[in-house]
Amino acid sequence: MTLEQKIGQFFFPAVFINDTEENIQETERLIKEYNIGGLTFFHSRASAATNYESKKKVEFNDDSFQRLKDLIVRYQKCATTPLLMSIDAEWGLAMRVEKTPQYPYAITLGALPESKTDLVYEVGKQIGLDLKSAGIHYNLAPLADINNNPNNPVIGYRSFGSNKEKVAQFALEYLRGMSDVGILGCLKHFPGHGNTSVDSHLGLPVLEENLEQLLENELVPFIKGIENQVDSIMIGHLAVPALNEGKETSATLSKNIIENLLRERLGYDGLIISDALNMHSVSKLYDIKGQLEWEAFNAGNDVLCFAENVPEGIQEILKNASPERIEASLERIMKCKQKAGLFDENPTAITDFDFKITAELNRKIADYCITDIKNKNNSILVFNAKNRERLAKLSVYKTIDNPFFKTLGTVLPSPEYAIENAEDLINTTLIEDLTPFETLIISLYIPKAKPLNNFELEDSVLTFLGELFQTKKCILYVFGNPYALQVIPNLEFTTGIVEMYQDFAEFQESAAEQLLQDKKGRGTLPVSITTI
Repeated sequence: MTLEQKIGQFFFPAVFINDTEENIQETERLIKEYNIGGLTFFHSRASAATNYESKKKVEFNDDSFQRLKDLIVRYQKCATTPLLMSIDAEWGLAMRVEKTPQYPYAITLGALPESKTDLVYEVGKQIGLDLKSAGIHYNLAPLADINNNPNNPVIGYRSFGSNKEKVAQFALEYLRGMSDVGILGCLKHFPGHGNTSVDSHLGLPVLEENLEQLLENELVPFIKGIENQVDSIMIGHLAVPALNEGKETSATLSKNIIENLLRERLGYDGLIISDALNMHSVSKLYDIKGQLEWEAFNAGNDVLCFAENVPEGIQEILKNASPERIEASLERIMKCKQKAGLFDENPTAITDFDFKITAELNRKIADYCITDIKNKNNSILVFNAKNRERLAKLSVYKTIDNPFFKTLGTVLPSPEYAIENAEDLINTTLIEDLTPFETLIISLYIPKAKPLNNFELEDSVLTFLGELFQTKKCILYVFGNPYALQVIPNLEFTTGIVEMYQDFAEFQESAAEQLLQDKKGRGTLPVSITTI
């Protein structure tokens, strides 16, 4: 390789599974002309997080998985040096691709007992196998961020929780599962994105901790990862003034954070990848094309993720970087490519994914993560509701045709009602319909995992639930982000609360069976909830 071709290996531009032929051909041109090192796949341009404010509608495509496989083959054919194919698949390919296996969020896994880390390993392994079936080599996951700020708009449900030791242990198990099937992993977002209140896709979060505090908490999972030879570490777009002479410079552009702290103090010599360089926390800093890519490389990143200025970035690095630094980064990338099997003469056969295995694994996780937040003999109460004539079920944000009600109905038949959205409360007879009933089993399906706009829980729905809690014996099953409990009024008046984390069919069925069999939940809340 020429020096320019070597530098090309540092660039991982974004590619979109559902894109125009014109854009696909432009990517092929980049591969052929600039010898880029890899690609990072997203569903579509409208789905990218930085397009949030544009409100572009994501068009779903049932053929996305086949398109992904076909594009990978097509792009590899253009490459002189095999491309390292990457994707952000924290909870599986389903994070980016329709009709592919989906696994629970990290916050759900964080509710598992520490004795069940084997299930976290299995999630990593199965995600790895699913990625392999598409031709992906590198998963930009899991998070090593400690979830210690309930107002965090972007980490939350993506973190294993607020306990640093558990986050470290579970992240390592996830990585080990992927590694055992030949998929590279990545701990992110160094030096820790958990205790922030700004979404770095849209602005620059600032971490106020000093080095001593970071070493005590945020950095623990990363240090454990380094001790266990993690394949790569992603640098987050967040400022840590205490590590940067008081300046609010993004960690991705800070030599103090990457070279001085991560490389020298913590002794990490593996691959370092930037967070996406299109994110607004850094993308608008420089007017000259290519300068951002040079600054990120100069700060210590080996891989420039979602680089938008490939030709200009290559020229800036060529002009400014030492040959020794170029060789060092190239060596790390080639080592990862070798580990991923890109230079193998006989690559391993690709197998299709198995939805049955995914369903069985999700059911095991559901059984062990059920968390009793408040349990005053829930089962006895519903079975003794005056010969069940005073018992009803209420589904919120789903119809009555849901797995939770179906499973309960086989043993515990009762009238069923639903509120699918706030409009269902306008000119409704629901209040009168519920009047005869003393006990309600309420299944609440949290509309969104992110906290924006109260998780999309509408005010009138919250008010209605708050009134029910005060006037009925209510047993509340929450299928979604546990942080949503903080915005639900009058929870202190409920008779029982059970947190289920996901609305997958396996989780709903497990919840119903737990109630029918009067079993204690075996999970624990992985985060602190202030209102309970």
